[in-house]
Amino acid sequence: MIASAEWKQGSLYAGNTESNHTIFFDTTAEHKAGPSPMEAVLAALCGCTSVDVAGILQKKREPIRGLTVSARAEQAEQPPRVFTHIHLTYRIEGDVTQKAAEDAVSLSKNKYCSVSKMLEQSVKIDYSIEIIRGGAETTA
Repeated sequence: MIASAEWKQGSLYAGNTESNHTIFFDTTAEHKAGPSPMEAVLAALCGCTSVDVAGILQKKREPIRGLTVSARAEQAEQPPRVFTHIHLTYRIEGDVTQKAAEDAVSLSKNKYCSVSKMLEQSVKIDYSIEIIRGGAETTA
């Protein structure tokens, strides 16, 4: 895998990937032109685990209608401002069983999600699961 970052101007950088995609990073406080690099890492974690959980639930033939994974991260006060804690919230829509949801999230966290496995070497990652069944919500 190959990637690069190019300084464009001011606080704007273009991250380029081997698959020919570009992500603009904005290091100003407002992040108007793109996410900060740390926001991109957090979004990558959400994306990686989403792919796993949705795929696992579909393979188990669970009736998933939607999935949103959100993350709330705490950072160190002083540079380097590494993440010190990440909490993931899995919001699953559909008549998915609690056990299937818990198994899918556990498999993603402990086996399949490479971003999670990499980050957990230096930061505590925990999670909660919310299942929305026909308008009713359950939380684990």
